[in-house]
Amino acid sequence: MDQVSSRLRKGARAVAKILYTHINPTSKKDISETCRILARDGVIAYPTDVNWAFGCSPFSKRGLEKIRALKPSHPKEQPFSLLCNNLSMIGTYAELDNLGFRVLRRIFPGPFTVLLRRGRSFPKQLKDRRTEVGVRVPNSPLLLDLITELGHPLATTSLPNKMPQSKKRREEGPLQYGFEVEECYGHALDLILDLGSPVPAMETTILDLSQGEVKVLREGSDKSLIEPIAGV
Repeated sequence: MDQVSSRLRKGARAVAKILYTHINPTSKKDISETCRILARDGVIAYPTDVNWAFGCSPFSKRGLEKIRALKPSHPKEQPFSLLCNNLSMIGTYAELDNLGFRVLRRIFPGPFTVLLRRGRSFPKQLKDRRTEVGVRVPNSPLLLDLITELGHPLATTSLPNKMPQSKKRREEGPLQYGFEVEECYGHALDLILDLGSPVPAMETTILDLSQGEVKVLREGSDKSLIEPIAGV
């Protein structure tokens, strides 16, 4: 029995705060509160442009350990991605050559994860021995403003594809609403950012640019999203 299912069956009480927030514009108060939680080794859940995800500071050893405990089936060798706000931030933590710059400028912000060679400022706390790092710039005003306020990326990983059953959820399946995230993971989270609308359970398109060429490792839910890199 995994940790999440075990907690649910024991009737664990949710401790995460749900922060109902908004965009256009985003709330400076909510952004500041979230930053304070992250600075204290907090772990949060939030809607991205494709799915729900966990996140913490990539410099927080405790936060990273808490996320790994939330995904016991997550392979240890599979690294976290870095959620950035722009190409300049990406260039701080990864090597960005001319090809990478041209591709990323076309596809970001958007539902892509791009593998690049790690830069010198790559956080040691991630304990990743691979020479590549996955980077994202999400099409999310909430997350872009949050990362800008933080001044550094978020270490991020999506919620598991299959969610456990519970008293309120009769069938297994991906989570779409904030209250579902709270029900399944609230016991181990510090904050849930909720925009009040359902989040599609999709996957990003994964591109590998670490070897000086563009390789498509995984096509996302919308195959037409590959078109922006054509002819680069």
